[in-house]
Amino acid sequence: MPADPGPPPLPALQQPRWPDTPALPAALATLARSLPLVLPSECALLKHRLAAVARGEAFLVQGGDCAESLDALHPDAVHRTVALLGRLGSVLGRAMELPVVTVGRLAGQYAKPRSSPTELRDGTELPVYRGDAVNGHAFTAADRAPDPDRLVRVYQASAATLNLVRALAGSAREEPREDLPEELFTSHEGLLLDYERALTRTDPAFAKPYAASGHLLWIGERTRQLDGAHLAYFASIANPIAVKIGPTTGTDELIRLVERLDPDREPGRLTLIARMGAGRVRSVLPDLVSKVRAEGMTVGWVSDPMHGNTVGAPCGRKTRRFDDILDELSGFFEVTRELGAHPGGVHLELTGEDVAECVGGGGRGVLPEDLPGGYRSVCDPRLNPEQSLHLADRLAALIARPTAP
Repeated sequence: MPADPGPPPLPALQQPRWPDTPALPAALATLARSLPLVLPSECALLKHRLAAVARGEAFLVQGGDCAESLDALHPDAVHRTVALLGRLGSVLGRAMELPVVTVGRLAGQYAKPRSSPTELRDGTELPVYRGDAVNGHAFTAADRAPDPDRLVRVYQASAATLNLVRALAGSAREEPREDLPEELFTSHEGLLLDYERALTRTDPAFAKPYAASGHLLWIGERTRQLDGAHLAYFASIANPIAVKIGPTTGTDELIRLVERLDPDREPGRLTLIARMGAGRVRSVLPDLVSKVRAEGMTVGWVSDPMHGNTVGAPCGRKTRRFDDILDELSGFFEVTRELGAHPGGVHLELTGEDVAECVGGGGRGVLPEDLPGGYRSVCDPRLNPEQSLHLADRLAALIARPTAP
């Protein structure tokens, strides 16, 4: 009799169509032999810090690039982004009167989910850009072809970035400065399952394997299917994890997600990142927060005010309006506080570089006509330093404003 083939593989969305060559097995074998990028003890420490966030005893500031670029990797750029996160943490920590947990979208944010597998320009159709871990941004057949060797390149780039991040945090501990966090963790969307599995390690001190690619991984809005491969992988690792939840998330679906990913109800294990859009946060979020609280689940509630507020600019670029970003943050704080939940943090796409990608905010602000000359992101628009700090100041004023009796 033929051997039992076993159950069919779980559906894994948003995965590249790698070439049918020995290149992918070779790249994954290299990664499997490589040193871990992060250690179990570091992941456990972050889980401990996020437990404080979930209990209302700390505030999370998470931010960085929409998609890291190998061509833009430079120590000065990393330093500026880390310093910006430190300054945001100082402002928001004072406003909340709480310690801040700082997590960067860096050292691994090299893959992006996309709404279409291909892109059409002037009659030419090519694979869509999926981040530097998969293919190149230039609109040529050579660049857009998925290349497994890129997985090794982004591992090496992430290792170099982590070395610098650890050095910066170490120097801040020796000589505390407001513009550098003394403790900085890394995070990215755990999108490419081949990459994540190859960097999964087992440590005797942990009951489960852990993802050695970053301290915190999150599941995106497009890959959080209850019967999907991403959820199964995230349920198997010991890292602190997060899930993006959007305006179409149902209450029953959310409870099943939490039960699957945090069956032991462990504070710090799971963070829920709400990305509703300014126009829907006040109408959709209350039911979700109420249901989770009614079930006695201790999770961290964090606002991503970026992804639900993306619009098209006249020049054809994607952009985000500063006022929409601030409005969603305001709605998030209103909802969570009215329901007795802790508004646990912010998740921002930002950069330490002087770019023009989001419009409005800070001084003169960025105008739509500034975008063509100041756009540097290879994917979605980011806040620049002036906008980021203006947002922190405005949010701090909202936090400090007394609520009506």
